[in-house]
Amino acid sequence: MKLHEYQSKDLLAKYGVPVAQGRVTDNAAEAKQIAEELGGKVVVKAQVLMGGRGKAGGVKLFENANEAGQFAGELIGRRLVSIQNPDGMVVEQVLITETIDIAEEYYLSVLLDRAAQQVLVMISREGGMEIEDVAHNNPDAIARLLVDPVWGLDEFQIRRAVKEAKIPAHAARQFVAMVKALVKAYIESDADLVEINPVAWTTDGKLIAADAKVSLDDNALFRHPEFAATAEDSAENALEAEAANLGIAYVYLGGDIGILGNGAGLVMGSLDEVSAAGGRPANFLDVGGGAQAERVKSCVELILKDPNIKGLLINIFGGITRGDEVAKGILSAFEQLDINVPVVARIEGTGAAEGLRLLEGTQIVGAKTMQEAARRIVELAYA
Repeated sequence: MKLHEYQSKDLLAKYGVPVAQGRVTDNAAEAKQIAEELGGKVVVKAQVLMGGRGKAGGVKLFENANEAGQFAGELIGRRLVSIQNPDGMVVEQVLITETIDIAEEYYLSVLLDRAAQQVLVMISREGGMEIEDVAHNNPDAIARLLVDPVWGLDEFQIRRAVKEAKIPAHAARQFVAMVKALVKAYIESDADLVEINPVAWTTDGKLIAADAKVSLDDNALFRHPEFAATAEDSAENALEAEAANLGIAYVYLGGDIGILGNGAGLVMGSLDEVSAAGGRPANFLDVGGGAQAERVKSCVELILKDPNIKGLLINIFGGITRGDEVAKGILSAFEQLDINVPVVARIEGTGAAEGLRLLEGTQIVGAKTMQEAARRIVELAYA
């Protein structure tokens, strides 16, 4: 679950990470007041959980409070659209922060290295850029430091990584302290990502988190009730947000072949088979174990809300989830929705025979194997 920038900064500040002064608001009058309190020279930032908000017009610098308040009023209620989020998101709050006189920009993040099964610290002197570009164009510019799950980090290890990343000597001591604070914040807040980009070295010799991203582990949210409200709008994609509200495990992938299955492994296998057959998966959707007809219908409806869908693959291996219940959900969706794309269904396991009988004589194409189902949906969708 992603946190808004203001929440990320508030969280990091509790662990001693220096952040720019500022406050969040949902109205223009208060935005002007905050800007006045900060001296007029401020940055107004839209608080939306999407990438590319700056290029979308959601971030702007101002020299006086009146203009900052006016812009905030124009921004609140506006839908920002970016390349990363073509559906856009409505701005409900803005963050007003003091401007920072930046002399140098660095990069710092803490995340989970799943291959090593350890927490990973990444440091780079090349801040303010997409870290993926830095890794591709100049991999030596990134220092990596694994955190021992038992012993944690010793200060000499951090100092060595900071030196390896070529962080200038004048910023090194403060940078080491920031790394310590970030690792502590990451572990104690059950995060799966904490990122500061850029880490700003100011003209008056201070290290400040100019921006911050924090993502928490969904499975640990019960330990952090203060972020429960944010969970409802943490998805960047509108369909992902709707799925979260419905309790459906859905991930938008941007293709045009909708995919529904039961069990994460089966769905991921379906994605691979559709790709191997030449298709472009539109989503990951795990209907869950024991799904009843109404839930299946809701899942089909959710997938088909994507206007790019050209075909739908349903892949069910019945165990707890009965094949006949899945078939009833599919038929219910066809009765209530205007479905004008081809649908291929592969149903095996518990209740499979009953489910296939229910689908006989309908426009739904049956398949015996996952590979056959993937080939058929790709053929029909791109015919």
